[in-house]
Amino acid sequence: MAVNISIWASGSGTNAENIILKFKNHPFIRIKMIVTNNPSAGVIQRAEKLKKTVHIIPKSVLYEKVHRVIELLKEEEIDLIVLAGFLLKVPKEIIQEYPNKIINIHPALLPKYGGKGFYGNHVHAAVLQNKEKETGITIHYVNEEYDEGQIIMQYKCPVLETDTEETLAQRVHQLEYEFYPKVIEQIAEKIQQEKSKVK
Repeated sequence: MAVNISIWASGSGTNAENIILKFKNHPFIRIKMIVTNNPSAGVIQRAEKLKKTVHIIPKSVLYEKVHRVIELLKEEEIDLIVLAGFLLKVPKEIIQEYPNKIINIHPALLPKYGGKGFYGNHVHAAVLQNKEKETGITIHYVNEEYDEGQIIMQYKCPVLETDTEETLAQRVHQLEYEFYPKVIEQIAEKIQQEKSKVK
């Protein structure tokens, strides 16, 4: 029984691409569609190159016509929403429709360096400025507040004295590429078990 995933991204889509490739020939995980709010996002080309359907859902539609977004997710039989650099807040109606079925990855060890405005290099700059000794990634469920959902897993890496935003970002990206697919797979396995019970 397949578990259908929708990946949501706003930017270049390197994480999305990594996830698509990781699950390319998976026995039950299907990356069904990509959602972006940004019509010029790099993720669009990456997804199309990998023959994935892309839906461009602008902010206005996401917030003002959220029922249409939910209908689309239902039509595509989406079981899990994976945020991979998606910068908008997910509307509460979608969160209520998918309780504990929306996950996000954050490039810091939450609760530090989380919340509105903390994304990408903004996070790494703050980590360096505060002379942190370690940083990492947090994979968490999404709730109605930025970066405040229940933490699923955290993975750490050192911050070196010689680090720049770019070198630190690279090290954090490596954690994302390695561990995000593993956590997605664990959650998908649970969803598959739930689905088979319902049947």
